[in-house]
Amino acid sequence: MALVDLWREARGQLEAKNFQQIIAFAGDGKLLDGGTAAEELRSFLSLVPTGHICRYAAECLSRSFSDSGLALQEIVNQVGRRLGFSVVDGRYRGVKGSIGFDGLWRAQGHAIVVEVKTTDAYRLDLNTVAEYRRKLAEEGTIVFDHSSILIVVGREDTGDLEAQIRGSRYAWDVRLISVDALERLMLLKEDLEDPTIIRKIHDILAPREFTKLDEIVELVFRATEDFREVEAPEEDVEPTAKKSTPVAFHAACMDRIAAKLGKNLLKRSRASFATADQDLAVVCAVSREYAHAHHEGYWFAFHPHQKEFLESSRNGYVGFGCGSPDQLLLFPYAEFAKWFEDFNRTELEDRFYWHVRINKRDGRLFLLLKAGRDNFDITRYLVQPAAD
Repeated sequence: MALVDLWREARGQLEAKNFQQIIAFAGDGKLLDGGTAAEELRSFLSLVPTGHICRYAAECLSRSFSDSGLALQEIVNQVGRRLGFSVVDGRYRGVKGSIGFDGLWRAQGHAIVVEVKTTDAYRLDLNTVAEYRRKLAEEGTIVFDHSSILIVVGREDTGDLEAQIRGSRYAWDVRLISVDALERLMLLKEDLEDPTIIRKIHDILAPREFTKLDEIVELVFRATEDFREVEAPEEDVEPTAKKSTPVAFHAACMDRIAAKLGKNLLKRSRASFATADQDLAVVCAVSREYAHAHHEGYWFAFHPHQKEFLESSRNGYVGFGCGSPDQLLLFPYAEFAKWFEDFNRTELEDRFYWHVRINKRDGRLFLLLKAGRDNFDITRYLVQPAAD
């Protein structure tokens, strides 16, 4: 049975295994270029939660096992994919006539040649990695002036390697990052929603001149703003409204949505989720309850980049957690999209978003539309509790 089938049918069994044992279940259990084990392992890594990716990386670094360095290479390339890069997997072992890079990541017109090292105990031949980049440019795979090198090292204490890079003629073409820091960028990306910040995360991994620190300050500022909980505008909340304690329950809502759709959904950002093949995508927003005099209300911001995310998949859904995961609405995107013209909008200097307002009266939920439009009863979109 293929590794991905084992994950779908006996997930608990695989979750109890360490990474070395999991590799043994993949194909013939040997990581070889073009082999079935590599193909199955990559498919498996595309399905597992991000926390598993971090655990497997730690196992590759904490105790050496057969092909642990190759396994780490697979982990690092999966992190690249979850950071939003288009990734070409490299070779495990160099052969004559082939370019031996570990990974090739692309985003925003820039290509990064990735080299993975479990340790910096041995001196890295920068000429070899630079030659990979040169050959890729010569064959037309990348544009040399729009490319760079990223060295990913298993440990954080990389002083010797940093000095080697600074003292070389490749100092302006190479950047260095630990596996731990790369994972933290991945986790940060998945907790954010602003695509501008995600683009800036990509920029960090390419060589940049940081004499002027404005761009780093902008990244920190935008990330801080994105983490703040969006509140309903004053005009959408009656003066008598009392707000309940804010609760974050995206994960619980997504568990219910995944069960409803029968799909394994991976987190792409704070509110965006998709299957590994991006065939099905879900945007799920949550709101605290705004208690009005005669009804309860819920308010959500829906952004253009979320609209684009859903339209990039063949099947899209929009979920709204109203006060708790127990009161969850799920709309097929094709039906939800019909209401965009009926939503109020907030226009800011550099962006805008739609207001999605929902009220609850007499046990039923209503979508509030622009003045002059009848509110729409959306109770039938509630996700019902799973049968015992």
